[in-house]
Amino acid sequence: MSFIHESVVYNIYPLGYCGAPKENDHAQSYRLDKVLDCIPHFKRLGVNVMLFNPVFESTSHGYDTIDYRKIDCRLGDNESFRRICGELRANGIRVILDGVFNHVGREFFAFKDVQEKKWDSPYCGWFQNLNFDGRSPLGDPFWYEGWAGHYELVKLNLQNPDVVSYLLDSVRFWIDEFDIDGLRLDAADVMDGGFFKQLRHACKSKKPDFWLYGEIVGGDYNRLVSGEKLDSVTNYECYKGIYSSHNDHNYFEIAHSLNRQFANGGIYQNIYTFNFVDNHDVNRVASELRDKNHLCNVYTLLFTMPGVPSVYYGSEFGIEGKRTWESDYALRPCLDLNNVPNANMRLCEHIGKLSRVRLALEALKYGKFENVNIKNEQLVYKRYTDNQTVFVLFNLTDRRERLGFDARCSAKLVDVLNNSETFDCNGWCEVEMPPYSSRILVVDDGRHSFAIEPSFENADLEKKQEQNSVEELKEEEVVLGKYRHFKGNEYEVIGFARHSETEEKLVLYRSLKNPDELWARPYDMFREIITRDGRQFRRFERIED
Repeated sequence: MSFIHESVVYNIYPLGYCGAPKENDHAQSYRLDKVLDCIPHFKRLGVNVMLFNPVFESTSHGYDTIDYRKIDCRLGDNESFRRICGELRANGIRVILDGVFNHVGREFFAFKDVQEKKWDSPYCGWFQNLNFDGRSPLGDPFWYEGWAGHYELVKLNLQNPDVVSYLLDSVRFWIDEFDIDGLRLDAADVMDGGFFKQLRHACKSKKPDFWLYGEIVGGDYNRLVSGEKLDSVTNYECYKGIYSSHNDHNYFEIAHSLNRQFANGGIYQNIYTFNFVDNHDVNRVASELRDKNHLCNVYTLLFTMPGVPSVYYGSEFGIEGKRTWESDYALRPCLDLNNVPNANMRLCEHIGKLSRVRLALEALKYGKFENVNIKNEQLVYKRYTDNQTVFVLFNLTDRRERLGFDARCSAKLVDVLNNSETFDCNGWCEVEMPPYSSRILVVDDGRHSFAIEPSFENADLEKKQEQNSVEELKEEEVVLGKYRHFKGNEYEVIGFARHSETEEKLVLYRSLKNPDELWARPYDMFREIITRDGRQFRRFERIED
């Protein structure tokens, strides 16, 4: 079994996440270092794999690669990224990178050589259908194939041995330099299958459990997944079914897909699919849902279906974003964990709990799948191994419902998602479901034990919050010195200022992790007392130097 069976993935689109310029300004910046400050958040979410969309030097959006062996200067450099990967690994988080091998940008060295030397360039054979019988739509004195008609993305010839050798050497470089654990293969559904065989051999020779999965939007997943090609693919069929079954109050849709794919005899029961409810190419799930009350159920489904779940950065807070005909940048915003607008903290906590439940239960990680009871607005399915059986229940209505199902056992059912509430079961079981709710019921027959690990928390911060919950806090004056934000990051107050228009007093402070990262916040907001889950604590707590 691969490490991916024991994983929860967090997916970052770095250029957007870090607020990098849309066009490469070739100015060195270490924006991606902000990931280091976010490690406590990742651990509270329970994620243990970080998927970075393109990080290598590119012209604009990352998928127009300039240099496969250099971290984009808008994000950092090779040394800083090596440090990031090392810190993530030290905190139990593996790294997967986005392998963009179908095409390159027009500033890629081999393409520029063709532009300069034309037919005398030794790289003419590196590009798909390049010939000198015409002109490209971008004015070159030759024709070439662009990916999906986008001529700023020059399609590589993956049947050229020199191209393959160059790309495989680049991947070996990534493994040696950054100790990565896997690759996402961009546009895998239009790539040469022979290349995947060579890529697989190169990666598995370096790391036997290296994980390769491909982006495929439609068609037969089996054509890319085999012992000779990729390990997995993106599950776009269920991506769509998860949100639309809630929008249409029709659980039959997603139940049909799950049965078709994963039940006994299912066409993909041997593929551990990469599952998601949004990513950098599609609308945020909070924007797709007509009723935001369905968000928690959506993630329960994502975390309990067969395959590995992936959370797209910021969606754990329910942030929204839709692509337009002109741009998809709304899907890829800069994210400051300390200032998420309208953050849905209940959803964030729910996802953290789902991570702990999934990683604790053998049946959710390795189990078979079976639909048990399907209704338009309620659903029950089962995940099971020889050692464990889990029932997952959903109610998408705005009212309480009684949901019955045949458990085929006499035992206690423990709801590990909702405070270990227990139900006695003697064959047929009926459970009350609150509005917009889900349950994860583990069969407790006394033969096998299970335990849900507590969430990661900073011990000092947790102790302080417990103290604050029993005493009334008062606002304190802000002074120069070090402070800890309530989410765990540490800063230094370096001065004060006045807003030029409103004369509002501002606090100036900088990150202790990245001193070049400067912030300003209204004085009253900086020192305010906030309440979360019935507890009081300061937004910024003074700490000793």
